[in-house]
Amino acid sequence: MSESPSPADSESKKSSRAGRNLPAAIAVGLSLIAMIIAALFIVKTAFAFVVMIALTIAVFELANAMRAANITLPAIPVAVGGVAAMLVTYFISANHALVALALTVIAVFLYRLRGGADGFVKDVTAGIFSLGYLFVMGSVVMMMLSVDDGHWRVLTFIGVTVASDVGGYAAGVFLGKHPLAPNISPKKSWEGLGGSITASILVGLLFTIYGLGADWWVGLILGFFAAIAGTLGDLSESLIKRDLGIKDMGNLLPGHGGIMDRLDSLIVVAPVAFIIMYLLI
Repeated sequence: MSESPSPADSESKKSSRAGRNLPAAIAVGLSLIAMIIAALFIVKTAFAFVVMIALTIAVFELANAMRAANITLPAIPVAVGGVAAMLVTYFISANHALVALALTVIAVFLYRLRGGADGFVKDVTAGIFSLGYLFVMGSVVMMMLSVDDGHWRVLTFIGVTVASDVGGYAAGVFLGKHPLAPNISPKKSWEGLGGSITASILVGLLFTIYGLGADWWVGLILGFFAAIAGTLGDLSESLIKRDLGIKDMGNLLPGHGGIMDRLDSLIVVAPVAFIIMYLLI
């Protein structure tokens, strides 16, 4: 006589198939979406500060993760300088933000000087890498947000990225059979990529037509390239975590991991979405 599985066993199977705590992931995801929409459409500037806070948390998550590889990321000057560059981008101009970013690179050098020669190159490199990986991309989001219809542009960019993640996740779980990049992320599949592209295009069509008043083909182009860029961002972060020997960047968001684990696709999609909307809308 076989024993019926316990609730814990069922939960374990559900989590192992999905790769995460699905109920917690859905609850956290919906809460984040509600917060983003409220910030964008009630006080647009509030969303700018939400992004700055998220990226500041992310750089400290990245610094903590890099300690596993004996890398000391100068998180304080990167966070201060990166936020300053985003503020300048949003309130003044992107041209002036270049100066803030350049000064941040100098600040990273100065901050790390006190640590001596041992590990100087890898620590400074990690600082400049995180500045570009997080805050240069964040400054692109500020450029999108600062125009008159910026709230719709940012919501469209986030919408196609989230759709890509959800579509890829669902298609991968239920249909995935052919690995996309087994040496990087074993759970990624070609079927998942197809789901990402399909879902991202559908949301791109919806948002560009009804939110931005653009032609339908703009949504098709945006959705397709957002899905490709989002997958690249996800794979890139998988390689970072594999190189550092960690599973998640943090544990701040139940069912998702850390802030960095939610930003991996968004930060790569941001410049792609910006240039498509800038040129075509």
